[in-house]
Formats: sequence, C-alpha cells, structure tokens
Amino acid sequence: MSNTDAQRRDQRAGIEQTDVVVIGAGQAGIAMSEHLGERGIAHVVLERDRIAERWRTMRWDSLVANGPAWHDRFPGLAIEGVGDDEFASKDRMARYFEEYVEMLDAPVRTGVEVTAVRKREGGPGFRVETTDGDIDARYVVAATGPFQQPAIPPIVPSGAGLHQLHSSEYHRPGQLPEGAVLVVGAGSSGVQIAAEIQRAGRRVYLSVGPHDRPPRSYRGRDFVWWLGVLGLWEMATPPQGAEHVTIAVSGAEGGHTVDFRRLAADGVTLVGRTSAFDGGVMHFNPDLRENIRRGDANYLGLLEQADEFIARNGLDLPEEPEAHILGPEPSCISDPILSLDLAEAGVTTIIWATGFAADYSWMHVDAFHDDGRPKHQRGVAAEPGIYFLGLPWQSRRGSSFIWGVWHDAKYLADSILIQQNYLTYTTPREAPASPVPEEPDREAVLSTGVN
Repeated sequence: MSNTDAQRRDQRAGIEQTDVVVIGAGQAGIAMSEHLGERGIAHVVLERDRIAERWRTMRWDSLVANGPAWHDRFPGLAIEGVGDDEFASKDRMARYFEEYVEMLDAPVRTGVEVTAVRKREGGPGFRVETTDGDIDARYVVAATGPFQQPAIPPIVPSGAGLHQLHSSEYHRPGQLPEGAVLVVGAGSSGVQIAAEIQRAGRRVYLSVGPHDRPPRSYRGRDFVWWLGVLGLWEMATPPQGAEHVTIAVSGAEGGHTVDFRRLAADGVTLVGRTSAFDGGVMHFNPDLRENIRRGDANYLGLLEQADEFIARNGLDLPEEPEAHILGPEPSCISDPILSLDLAEAGVTTIIWATGFAADYSWMHVDAFHDDGRPKHQRGVAAEPGIYFLGLPWQSRRGSSFIWGVWHDAKYLADSILIQQNYLTYTTPREAPASPVPEEPDREAVLSTGVN
C-alpha cells in the first residue's frame, strides 16, 4: 500500500492528522509551541492535566522560583506583578504559563492523556494514541521534562511503621504526623523543606549528599547572572562524576545563600548520605564533612571567578569580603552521626527529596538506551522524527531551566523545519507541469543545503 493510500484510509477512518504532536504543556511544551508556531508548522500540544500542572500540585505551598523574575521566564513576556529581582510564587508561575499560552493562542488541549506512541504502519510518521482519539503526526516531541516519576530509593520498606513521602507530595508541616522528620536529599527542595519544618518547631535531620552551593548573590548580582557572564550555564556536559549533583540555592524569604552551618546552628541536625535501614536503624555514609567541604569549595570558587571577572572588566561593583568567611564547623559535621535509631530519635516521617526518574514506557519507538534513558543528541532522538525536550543537560547546564528550555525548543523547531524542507523538495520530473517556471524558494534551499 502506498503512503497516499494509507493517508486516505486514515482520513476515512476519521483519524486526525498534523505535522507535530507535542506531549506535555509545561514550560517545555509551551516553549516548543511558540517556536513551531513562529515557523508556521502545524501542531497540537497535549496535556493530560492542566497547563503547568506540576507547578500547581507537585510543589509545597510556600515554594517560589529559584531564580529572580528577570531571569526565570521566557523572553517574550515579563511576570507581571513581580519585581525583576523578586521570586515568583509557584501559583504565580502557573498563571504565567497560562498567560503565555493565551498570548500565543497556542493549540493546547488539556485533559488529554497520551497512552502510546508507535510508528505508523503503511505510512510515514507516528500514531499517537490518546484518551481523546488517535492522531497521526510526522514528528513527535516528548516535552514531559525531567519531573515524571518521583524517585524513592528502596531503602526503607513500606511496612516499617514510618510515614514516607516524596518531596513532590509535601505541601506544609501541618500535613505531617507529630514527631521528628528525616529529610533525605539536600538540593534546593530538601534544604527548603527541612528549614520550613524546623521553623515550625519540629526536630529535623537532613541527609546531605554531593551538591553545588553557589551564593544567592554576590557583589550586587544574583548567582544566575554570575553563571551567565562566566559562561557556566553553557557548560555542555557536567564534570566527571557530577551528573546528578544538585544546586543548593533558595529563593525563599526573598532569596538567600544556602549555608549548612547556619542550618545546623538553627537546630537542623546534618547527617551524611542515607545508605541503609536495618531493624529500625538508619545508617549514613561517613561522607558529610567531605560533601560540605566540596560544596564550600564550589561556593568559594565561584566568588573567586566573580572577583577576577570584575577586575578584568573594570566593573564598579561593591566589595563583599565577608562573603568569603565561613562560619564555625558545627559538631554534627565534626562528629557525624553514622547510625540513628529512628524510634529513639522520635522520627516518624521520612521525606525523600531524591529527585525524579524518567518514564517513557508509553513510547514504543527505538529511541532509548537499555536503561530507558533517551538516546539523543541535543534532543534529536536516534529514532528519526522523535524529539525530546526539557531533559537535564540536554544541550547545556541551563537546559532544564525555563529560559534554557526555550532555547532548546528553538533548536528543535529549526531541526523539524529543516526536515520538512527536505521532504518538500521535488525534482523537475516530479514537479507538476507549469507554463511559467517558478523562482526557487531560496530560503528553503539555503536551510536544507539542497541545490
């Protein structure tokens, strides 16, 4: 059966057709829609819940964006009502993405879940199976991002008599049962959650692993500005062994530098990485001091790079010598706890701030490694016609941030346009007869390299 016959058959069957199906209407899917629309590429964005659903329901109540409003947004729209150097709340960010969709008049369909993506039989492209019917598309963009499946390590069995939840399920201290809390994971989420619970009057243990710890601001500039001018957002690959190292930084309470010494002074007990659970006793690696030391080195190293940049460029920015001074080492670091009887310590809750895992089990295409990770180059999958967007380190360090995913979406839209231009090329023998020769589309020829 020819491709044309297959397409006619599908039309008779009432199957919708479009050039691109974008899956997910979070920051990645919305950015993708903007760039596809600018290039005149027909597409639809499918979202199983609401626009920016993870900002609404998979965050704690007091969460704010980790970057200031001048930076953590798309280029085409400011976050109205939030000062440039302020940090937008999670609810304001959800409304921002809704406003962006309205501004674009983007073809977003909510409440539509994609259940499968398969290669078409007897035709080009893919069949996207959804709860609202099937759609055939030449290209599919999985814009579901990095926050798909909460990842909880199999350390504590569910029958251990402890209240266990992932950080995405945490909303406020009052939802937790009485008692002390162990927070596992000291990235931005774990640190902010631990501090909030401690301020609510609970005893808190915080399990600290490897992390980057930049200053919230230094010499009058936010850390996002420093990573920008120093070229650190553009790092193409993480340092060896740092693929999963998180950035410990907070926009809470107007924004502040994460300081583990200060957390300990405020009453949070720091422990090393959580390693095992046996008979009601939690065990921790003896790596707390080393993890803190490396985080300090990352912090001080950025200050030094910033000072060198200021001197080299002759900038008039206020000096901040006190930022280089580290506080005293608390006893929980110098004499770390290696095992903790949770019942004796009164711990009734464990919050796993341990990140997320990808789940592409619904994509039945040849675009994955054996462990399920996408096989791609800058989001262009090994399976022709499949694209990924919103992955950590997709093209650079900033890829999973709002502004970073916008730039990655632009690259993918250009890639799709180039492929479309190849497919629309015809030889004189294939072209229909015309009494007047037409001028070749110079822009399409240049973009494809075909002549």
